[in-house]
Amino acid sequence: MKPLLTIGIIAGNEESMIKDCLLSCSWADRIILVAANSTDNTVNIAKSTVPKIKIYHTTDQYNKNFSKWRNIVYKNTVTPWLLYIDADERITPQLKSEIKKILSSPNPFAYYVIPRANYFLGKRVKYGGTYPDYVKRLYQMQFFKGYTGYLHEEPIVNGDFNYLKSDLLHYTHRNLSSMFSKSLVWTDSSAQVLYQSNHPPVVWWRLIRMMLTKIWQRLIIGQMWRDGTVGWISVIFETFDTFMIYARLWEIQQKQK
Repeated sequence: MKPLLTIGIIAGNEESMIKDCLLSCSWADRIILVAANSTDNTVNIAKSTVPKIKIYHTTDQYNKNFSKWRNIVYKNTVTPWLLYIDADERITPQLKSEIKKILSSPNPFAYYVIPRANYFLGKRVKYGGTYPDYVKRLYQMQFFKGYTGYLHEEPIVNGDFNYLKSDLLHYTHRNLSSMFSKSLVWTDSSAQVLYQSNHPPVVWWRLIRMMLTKIWQRLIIGQMWRDGTVGWISVIFETFDTFMIYARLWEIQQKQK
């Protein structure tokens, strides 16, 4: 049978997550792993888990340019379909079955949007806009032209889309230590993007307004308090992230005066 589907994965130092990720997608015809500046045992675990995997290594020249990383997968895909997942995501049996039906469908859409179920500190969260966390991931290669954008990448697709019903599981922020480590990297990158877009000068009232807006959107409008303690932790952490982004942006702006 002609190969139909390639699954592409972007992973840095994900030795604790990559095995379960690969096991959930081992049914695919081909798997491509982009080892993004990986220095731990991620690559070795990947090779031993799925021998057929194709691995591409990147260097620091891409920094956090996810579009370039995802486009490595795009440029090396030869199957009619391409599905992207991350190392902290898992394909459920239900999602696998739904995708297989699409692959054999006579008139499929150009691409599909998948509902993502988020787990925060090991707990499922459903409020505050966390579910359904729709992501664009499954593409017909004849309509898909790759990704664009630096930190928050967007696909370039010529054609209509449809929604899948089955969840993609996402185990984000598995412990507080990793949360803070990732936060330092992401908030700095986000601040750099804002600065390069000529964001207005950060003043004290803008800083406070952005934090209060985050609390209002997540906790009050989105009712994330209904997720219990983990919901409150999530809102407080996101508010801290917002503070760090704009505080870092202020710092960058001050240095350029």
